[in-house]
Amino acid sequence: MMDQSFATAMRRALEQTRAGDPAGATRTIRAVLAPGASPPAPAPARRRDTALIEDAEIVEDRPRAAAGRVRPTSPDTPPRLRMRLGEAVRALRHKVAMPGLPDTAPAAPPPVPEGARYETRSHSGRHGQRDYRLYVPAHLPDGPQGLVLMLHGCTQNPDDFARGTGMNAQAERHGLIVAYPHQTRAHNAQACWNWFRPGDQTATSGEPAILAGLAREVAAEFGVPDGRIFAAGLSAGGAMAAILGRAHPELFAAVGVHSGLPPGAAHDVVSAFAAMRGEPAAPAGRAAPGVRTIVFHGTADATVHPANADALVAASADIGAGAAVTERGHGGGRAYQRRQIRAADGRAMVEQWTVDGLGHAWSGGDPSGSHTDPSGPDASAEMTRFFMEGR
Repeated sequence: MMDQSFATAMRRALEQTRAGDPAGATRTIRAVLAPGASPPAPAPARRRDTALIEDAEIVEDRPRAAAGRVRPTSPDTPPRLRMRLGEAVRALRHKVAMPGLPDTAPAAPPPVPEGARYETRSHSGRHGQRDYRLYVPAHLPDGPQGLVLMLHGCTQNPDDFARGTGMNAQAERHGLIVAYPHQTRAHNAQACWNWFRPGDQTATSGEPAILAGLAREVAAEFGVPDGRIFAAGLSAGGAMAAILGRAHPELFAAVGVHSGLPPGAAHDVVSAFAAMRGEPAAPAGRAAPGVRTIVFHGTADATVHPANADALVAASADIGAGAAVTERGHGGGRAYQRRQIRAADGRAMVEQWTVDGLGHAWSGGDPSGSHTDPSGPDASAEMTRFFMEGR
């Protein structure tokens, strides 16, 4: 009965948060854990974000210096419910979005070389609509050599991500077209790709279907050769790139996952927090993406546990022949370990980069974009190299 009541309260709390009443959502959860307590008096008017953080701290049962606060749990509250409550409140603190990256100011568009195009476009299909930025190199003497779908992280946008990753420079160098789909706060309160929702983890619904439709549309317009469509992303975007590789192996030839998570790692907000901490999902959730996969992750990532990189590699290992090669080196000031699982012909089918001291940021990125670390190996260059080697 307690679990059922908790689930009902959670649904109500999510509705209240979406309606702009996070403090009310917190009180709803408190009530289900302490049903005999009288509802707290309305708080005095104050900035919404401040109220949310303070109320979240109450519900998380942290010691408070202020007097008169009602503890929402008692010694009789089951430990499992205490844990679930804390995770629920952390979700509310982030306005029912997955945490990952702090808020950032909008970025200016990246510089565009003379003759190149950097356009704002929109894709619509029966599964939904997304705007996107499209980069077309100044020179394509042999036609496009590929298409890369770049999926930004939480709170980012296409311009910010293009600046930070420097992927447009790789596009110029290799003759690639790059699409940067835009996940707005209308789709997720933190502008995250919804990698943790079951409806956004399959080929025939939600965001994977929208993104696949966008990729097909761009590839058809520019005549991108078969087997030359790729996806890469950071954090929530990396998790969605991994989902695309599993859901649409007929379309995406390879994926790049930076600081992300494996497909099926979560099925709701609570399990998403657990996955981000590195707690393993059920074995059925670790389905292999089915395409060549390159993974970047930092050892100092405090947002998405590095164990997720190992889980991604384990899920993808069956697409290679199983011959593993490991090397160590330094790139851009950081030490790294690179592990490859190669096919019989010597091609790397799975490649894992573990970067020492790197946090939750794009390795070797441009500091003019958010959530980048200019130190370390250049993730954009290495992902592009990996993509092109598979031709």
